[in-house]
Amino acid sequence: MVFKTSTRVRQIPPSATVAIADKARALRAQGVAVIDLAGGEPDCATPAHIVEAGHRAMQEGFTHYVGSRGIPELLEAIAESLEARIGIRYDPRRQLIVTPGGKYALFSTLAGLLDGEDEVLVPEPAWVSYAPMVRLAGATPVPVRLDPEDGWRLTEARLTERLTSRSRIILLNTPNNPTGRVLTDQELEAVASIARRHDLLVISDEVYDRLVYDGRTHKSVLTLPGMAERTLLVNSFSKTYAMTGWRLGYLAGPEPAIPPILKVVQHSMTCAPSFVQRAGVVALRGPQEALGQMLETYAGRRRFVVEGLNAMPGISCSVPEGAFYAFFDVRETGMSSADFASRMLDRAAVALTPGAAFGEAGEGFVRLSFAAADENLHQALERMEAALKG
Repeated sequence: MVFKTSTRVRQIPPSATVAIADKARALRAQGVAVIDLAGGEPDCATPAHIVEAGHRAMQEGFTHYVGSRGIPELLEAIAESLEARIGIRYDPRRQLIVTPGGKYALFSTLAGLLDGEDEVLVPEPAWVSYAPMVRLAGATPVPVRLDPEDGWRLTEARLTERLTSRSRIILLNTPNNPTGRVLTDQELEAVASIARRHDLLVISDEVYDRLVYDGRTHKSVLTLPGMAERTLLVNSFSKTYAMTGWRLGYLAGPEPAIPPILKVVQHSMTCAPSFVQRAGVVALRGPQEALGQMLETYAGRRRFVVEGLNAMPGISCSVPEGAFYAFFDVRETGMSSADFASRMLDRAAVALTPGAAFGEAGEGFVRLSFAAADENLHQALERMEAALKG
């Protein structure tokens, strides 16, 4: 029997980062000592008090369905956390939804708000799943190509030149994956100005909001005049609390936007796992020392990786301002980003993500995650340098 598959899905490539991770796992199964720096996962364990909270919830039998919005305790904890961090108080009963991961928060938002004629402006380089998610929601992603020679700066002019009568949403990500950029006040003002003038919504993906360096502070576009009423905030527990496998995220937004998104949630996944939500309450309200330790560790690794990459022939790397990625320039090597990543995997057994996976603007660059053990980073850089010289 020949199965007819969805045209929409056939037009979407598989996730580049997942494909690389699968290849790395396959090589490991063959006995190759691959160092995987392609993924976006903290190498540290989930803090013990969070694990204990999840375990305790299961032991107490808190393993059944809960409301699709999320359990009241977690919704309130999220509202408290957002008010403390960005100064905006969300109604936990009307303006928040808990989801199984930040990725699903984003997808359900797109699915709930977009129609087939709509366009979404996506500044690139951009996370690999943005454009496919927009297409899965039936709309059209419109890349806003940023320039590395301009420091990947997002300007009003770049947004304006990609606007059409079909533009509906600007999809924002700061701190940025893959570039590590933290948007400046001027860049956020540019986004807000365009959104207000053209009556656009903004989806602000802020999953790396707590991971910023050198005394910087994360600022949300939500804090600008007139933006809370037109912005959907997406966030996650994965990066901040090393809870990637727990699958817990949330979205916050203006009350009129929530019902259609909630319909998508109700008909596609019912609710985020109940006992995981209990752990999320403890993550937000419990000790935060582990986050500070994690950030200090990442800062040290960032310095080491950037220095090591800049010492290699044909490579240059700027210092990331946030997240845990080095997005380095390989154009002087004469290789495409895919060729460079393939060479490193084949000759050095180091898995990296080619910049082309993040859109055309990412070509000529490669992403390396420094959320990995120090010894792995040391070995990876040594192997990479040897592969370049060999």
